[in-house]
Amino acid sequence: GVTMAEYYRDMGYDVTLIADSTSRWAEALREIAGRLGEMPVERGFPAYLPDRIAEFYERAGRVVALGTPERLGSVTILGAVSPPGGDFNEPVTIHTLRFVGAMWALDPELAYRRHYPAINWLKSFSQYAEIVERWWAKNVSKDFQQYRRKALRLLTVASEIESIASIVGESALPDDQRLILLTSEILKEGFLRQTALSGEDVFCQPRKQFLLLKVIMDFFDKAYVLIRKRVSIEEISRMPEVFEMMRVKEDEGGVKAVEELYARVMKKLDELAEKYGLTLEGR
Repeated sequence: GVTMAEYYRDMGYDVTLIADSTSRWAEALREIAGRLGEMPVERGFPAYLPDRIAEFYERAGRVVALGTPERLGSVTILGAVSPPGGDFNEPVTIHTLRFVGAMWALDPELAYRRHYPAINWLKSFSQYAEIVERWWAKNVSKDFQQYRRKALRLLTVASEIESIASIVGESALPDDQRLILLTSEILKEGFLRQTALSGEDVFCQPRKQFLLLKVIMDFFDKAYVLIRKRVSIEEISRMPEVFEMMRVKEDEGGVKAVEELYARVMKKLDELAEKYGLTLEGR
């Protein structure tokens, strides 16, 4: 498969190869090594398993092909790893993570909750975020990476708070922690979740993607200031715009619909501040 991908790469094409699944390939390697009487190591896999995995993934990349005319091509490898029982500490997963630049960790719990794509945002990672930052800054907004980091931090903190809330109940938490849980729910429903049944949500323009993230995180920053100044979380969560933030991604108005929602959210928070005689200066 990867040899064919390299053939088209050398013709000047950008090729994506999906390998499903490298775990079964590794199990076949283990079976052959056992038949040949080779010394097994962890879980019966041969000692050269890391070398074979590295040789496979290191064939990905962008190249200038030899000869004329000048040709620029690339191979992108997407490998599916199927660890038994979802154990990320088994050898194939561990060695794969050493050589890849990004991982989408599929989570069965998210799938059971009908959250698609069922990608765990805490276990997944990408080493290319800093590389593509220049593209986002040039074509969308220089603030994208900043908002992305803020959203990841909030989701991480929300995960810790959820474990406490499952014991004592959400109503027993202070309002600032309840706001974090509310915003994380908006992020999950309004930004991370995607439905193939909506023509607007199947694909998302980069500009719309950024604005969705911006409206949610700016809502959190302003609402956090209000919470610290003794405005109740109930009054904030009752805002109709909270529900709209979860559904605006499916609005046929696209970018314009998100921009209009952003203006309404900021206006509503300013009105709340004015109602209590407060000044919003950001968090």
